Amino acid sequence: MKISAFGFAVALLAVGIGAAGGYWLAQRQAKHEVLPSSAPTDERKVLYWYDPMQPEQRFDKPGKSPFMDMELVPKYAGSEQDPSVLSVPAQAVQSLGMRTSPVIRGVLPSGIEAVGSLAYNQREVANLQARAGGFVERVYGRAPGDVLPAGTTLVDLLIPEWSAAQLEFLAVLRTADIRLISATQERLRLLGMPQALIEQVRRSGKPRAVQTLTTPIAGELQALQVRAGMTVEAGQDLARINGLSTVWLDAAIPEAMAGMVQVGADIRATLTAFPGQPLQGRVIALLPSADPQTRTLTVRSELPNPAGKLRPGMFAAVRLNSTVEQPALLVPSEAVIRTGKRALVMLAEGDGRYRPQEISLGREADGRLEVLSGLEEGQAVVTSGQFLIDSEASLQGIMASHAEQDNEKELHESHGVIRALDAEEVTLEHGPFESLNMPGMTMAFPLASPEVAAGLKPGDHVRIGVRQTDSGLRVERLVNQGERP
Repeated sequence: MKISAFGFAVALLAVGIGAAGGYWLAQRQAKHEVLPSSAPTDERKVLYWYDPMQPEQRFDKPGKSPFMDMELVPKYAGSEQDPSVLSVPAQAVQSLGMRTSPVIRGVLPSGIEAVGSLAYNQREVANLQARAGGFVERVYGRAPGDVLPAGTTLVDLLIPEWSAAQLEFLAVLRTADIRLISATQERLRLLGMPQALIEQVRRSGKPRAVQTLTTPIAGELQALQVRAGMTVEAGQDLARINGLSTVWLDAAIPEAMAGMVQVGADIRATLTAFPGQPLQGRVIALLPSADPQTRTLTVRSELPNPAGKLRPGMFAAVRLNSTVEQPALLVPSEAVIRTGKRALVMLAEGDGRYRPQEISLGREADGRLEVLSGLEEGQAVVTSGQFLIDSEASLQGIMASHAEQDNEKELHESHGVIRALDAEEVTLEHGPFESLNMPGMTMAFPLASPEVAAGLKPGDHVRIGVRQTDSGLRVERLVNQGERP
């Protein structure tokens, strides 16, 4: 029988697939036959179980984590390496492109760069009010926005009450009675009459019931609330003038830099409208409230404006001089892992060994951070790939070392019953450690020294004092409270 070329190809393909499938099946069966008998069993002692997302919390048995929907991970004894150190193979270091940078001692730039805007000096404000009830007889054609010199006329007020009082004053002057003249003159002042107008009436011998209001200071007329023919009452606001001899410059700085600014410090500002013409001023206030949206504070400075070219609303680039120039330990900003509650760096200890270290931070400038505690000069920190190392450290239950020493750490207390005891370790059925947010359980703890458990035996009810160390909780105090009934 003849077979076409197409049929031959199909048959050959079927045979190949069958052979491949048979080989795969055979290998799979072989594996299933070997694995049950040769799979290694991990017989190492389990010290405790933990949640990789909360490695500082430890549990005495496996199960679901109370923090996350995941199984607890065992921590085994017998590891030869430091439990607070993570080892990374050299090939992984190269693949991750990890870089390190030394911890150096230096001085951060003392200047602060910020953006600000000009505003009216609210200390140069004059309000004009009617001293007595009357009528607006004349308005001199001014309008809000006009920049006026001091003494510019604004409005004439006709005050009928003043006319009768001035006629009485002129009659008293003819008596030449000094005491009566003084009393009548005081009455005019109490009616709101300016001293200059009283003197004018005395000299001219004629009553003048019209008061001409003028600008008491030079500046911008911001409000003029009168029109010809209006009736005004005593104490009514008529006009408002804001001086322009100086202006305020309000600059926003991060709240972390508040400690670097002092009242009286010099500032330098450059306006877009006047490039190449820097302005010098001084800080007059650090406003007491922070912006809740941007988390910035306002630094207010005062700039002279003799020519009137500085106009409120203009933007300016600001540089504030800081007096903080003390040398400090510095690390690159990119090396720091911020968790919200604390700041960490990954210390590179050589030979692929890395240790998470908690640090306290200070100021930041030019891509560098000031380290207040937790590091020493010359140590190396990871600046690239540290997030992957930190994740792996969490998965393995490696906790960050704290900046403070063990003898400075808090002693956490609870109560419990001794279930097992030897020279190095005690197994306790303990209640909750409130200060650690740790529930009650039964687990083994290392002893700080054999003397801690001297004279104690299984079954004793004890008061427990433990201290958090880099390798976990350690019992440093056991106070016998008798046997449990």
